[in-house]
Amino acid sequence: MFEQLQDHLAIGTILFLGWEILALFTIVNIIMKARSAAGAWGWSMAVIALPFFAVPLYWILGRHRFVGYVEKLREAQKSNERIIREVQETLAPHFATLNPEQFRYAGVLERLSERRFTKGNGVCLLINGEDTFAAIFAAIREAKKYILIQSFIVEDDKLGNELRGLLEQRSRAGIRIYFIYDEIGSHKIGRRYVRSLRESGVEIHDFHSTQGPSNRFQINFRNHRKIIVVDGRVGFVGGHNIGDEYLGQSRRFGAWRDTHVRLIGPSVLSLQIIFLGDYYWAARQVPDLDWTQVSDPDGSGCGDGEAVVLTLPTGPIERIEGGTIFFLNAITRAKRRIWIATPYFVTDESIRSALQMAALRGVEVRIMIPDKPDKILPWLATFSFLGEMDAAGVEVWRYQGGFMHQKVMLVDDAMAAVGTANLDNRSMRLNFEVSAVVLDSLFVESVEAMLREDFSQCRRANESEYLSRPLWFRLGVRLARLASPVL
Repeated sequence: MFEQLQDHLAIGTILFLGWEILALFTIVNIIMKARSAAGAWGWSMAVIALPFFAVPLYWILGRHRFVGYVEKLREAQKSNERIIREVQETLAPHFATLNPEQFRYAGVLERLSERRFTKGNGVCLLINGEDTFAAIFAAIREAKKYILIQSFIVEDDKLGNELRGLLEQRSRAGIRIYFIYDEIGSHKIGRRYVRSLRESGVEIHDFHSTQGPSNRFQINFRNHRKIIVVDGRVGFVGGHNIGDEYLGQSRRFGAWRDTHVRLIGPSVLSLQIIFLGDYYWAARQVPDLDWTQVSDPDGSGCGDGEAVVLTLPTGPIERIEGGTIFFLNAITRAKRRIWIATPYFVTDESIRSALQMAALRGVEVRIMIPDKPDKILPWLATFSFLGEMDAAGVEVWRYQGGFMHQKVMLVDDAMAAVGTANLDNRSMRLNFEVSAVVLDSLFVESVEAMLREDFSQCRRANESEYLSRPLWFRLGVRLARLASPVL
């Protein structure tokens, strides 16, 4: 008995020492790679105090750079130099030279993304699910060569199966279809759904964030992009995922407020490039796509066909936090107004300070958020920011007409953006996102009219909504704020 006890104690001691060594290695990793001193101190103290809990939590949630993507992208570029030349030759005549005013608002975005704004685009708003999916399905039916589809969420429901049936029909008719989805966002999709598409010839893959021996813990990253491209001639990007709730048919949410855009012109090829990078990561294949044609936007029904557009990808693959720079640039450049519609308002101090500074220098700063939550923690965390926003004159408005999921930004009369990026830390640091940034007076006017209608269905929020709540609620708000870096 005594010998058995000694054996158990020896094994326990070895395991404890092994875990302490792992904890020490974790602290070294934290110190070397943390984005901020506060983050390094926070994680280090957690590992010291609760090593058995904090060590695995850090390796799952603490990483802020997605490993391997850039290297694989360079690998694809090196082996496909012909495609790169075709893209450059096709797009070069359509690159826009920004005038001084346009450069003031958006010049930094070209440096950030290493991409150029293109001129001669048709851009039109698609407001809510019926208009969005009607336009998408019409484009899919008219496809002549191929269809590219990317979505964060794909549901195995009525809309999801309507799309599946249409894709299978088009695939059997000889149209090549390439489909990628996020495995976490689409965890309910089911094997039957995927198998049915594959049997019809559709090339469908999950994004597979965790592929590779060094990436097994990358489950905290998400590919949040929603992209559809048909024949390289028409593209779609915005807030809608694929599911019945995006048509306002959810019992839980009812009406669903969302926004997409339809693109015609050279910006579609830029969107196609973004898809291709994600597809290569997921499938290690480079589809045979058309890079030599640019659609004529005249007669497309999307503005005057003269819009200057940048399809802006951001994500956790570079040292610069592109999502943060995207929002900071817009906030600091605004002279008269900046309106942002976002389902989640959970930001870091730099964004909150920029919003406050803009309001204090006389800019009309409006943030539109939902009144009803779809995720409880981000909704709770938002209450903690109301006091400091209200004190500086930043207006926070709660949308009353259903659940508001759109990601839209309007800056003065100069720039508007529609895409997938939320005003939260996850979109700025952990998610792959994409936005259509548009410099065009007609499009800006249409976005302004849309948002004015939305604001008419909002109520102004203030700090009293937090202070009037019971202690248990306020404690929950503060705890949710502590978790804001990963919400």
